Amino acid sequence: MYHVKELARLAGVTEHTIRFYTDQDLLPCRRDANNRRIFDESAVETLTVIQCLKHCGMSIEAIKRYTDLYKLGDVSLHDRYQIILEQRELAYQRLQEAQEVVAYMEQKVAYYEQAMAAKSNNI
Repeated sequence: MYHVKELARLAGVTEHTIRFYTDQDLLPCRRDANNRRIFDESAVETLTVIQCLKHCGMSIEAIKRYTDLYKLGDVSLHDRYQIILEQRELAYQRLQEAQEVVAYMEQKVAYYEQAMAAKSNNI
């Protein structure tokens, strides 16, 4: 079992993020005798999913929809599958864009290296 601080450290996020996710009903938690939030291993797994979807660029509302579907169990498999397919396609698009940016930067690096080499040869 983890408290907010421990889960935040484990996941590499802020305590505020953990509280926000629980307040938004994205991340399940229970309360201990002192009314502090406590999390089990399934919450750690859920947090991993939330972070992945967030890194994919999904909005909190879209992540909430996904986690709500997850709570429905196998009846929502197709809907969750469709969401993941869409996110994968968007990730591929962002990857392509990033590769294009890197290729452009490689050209600029080569240009500047060549220009600096030519300048040093003219001294």
